[in-house]
Amino acid sequence: MELAAGKWDGGMGRGAAASFGLHAAAILLLLLLWPKAEPPMPLPDDGLSVEIVPQPVGPPTTPEPVRAPSPAPAKAEAAAPQAERPVANNAPAAAMPLVTPIAPPAPKPAEFVAASRLFSDNVLADPRSRRAREALRGLAGSERNLQLCDLEALAQVRRARPDMRPDLLAPYAMAPEKISGNSVEVSGGALRSNRAWYNIQFKCGLDAGSGKVISFAFLVGDAIPQAEWQAHDLVADDGAADQ
Repeated sequence: MELAAGKWDGGMGRGAAASFGLHAAAILLLLLLWPKAEPPMPLPDDGLSVEIVPQPVGPPTTPEPVRAPSPAPAKAEAAAPQAERPVANNAPAAAMPLVTPIAPPAPKPAEFVAASRLFSDNVLADPRSRRAREALRGLAGSERNLQLCDLEALAQVRRARPDMRPDLLAPYAMAPEKISGNSVEVSGGALRSNRAWYNIQFKCGLDAGSGKVISFAFLVGDAIPQAEWQAHDLVADDGAADQ
């Protein structure tokens, strides 16, 4: 009986050990096959920063919920087409340089034409100038010099201006002439050509010994309006009465 009891006790011990091992293996198998818990999904990042303000120390109060700015306006603004916005220019305006107005150039005054050749001596030597030579002999001093310079002026204009046919000259028609020694200056003369009158100026130099013209320069101006002829004793031709 003791043997049987010993066997029974031994069998009970071996059965308990086998049962414990079987349960341990089953628990291990369950741990291996049990689905693992997945970590919580991170919240989506809306690009908004939230600042945590520490609560003051005091009696416990109900904390106010932290309100994040609503992303709706930002999304609406992103969806709307971007309109061009004027860029504010805060830079100081550049000072405009002071520009002095440039006056238009004054018209260049007409220049006198200096004679390269003199013709009065040859004109008087022509046989057809006999009466002119006789008239000059009866003159003396400044009057002779003036008439000789008038003759040179008619000859110079005839050769310099083929479009004109000068036949008479009034040296003092518009302004008095200036005669000083052996020089004559006419600043307001009138020259007749083709029944019209023109302004003329000239400077004439004479030789004191021979009385001949040795230098001459002249300038033919614009036509004199016919309305001014009568005031200056100018006529269209020699046979017409004064106008």
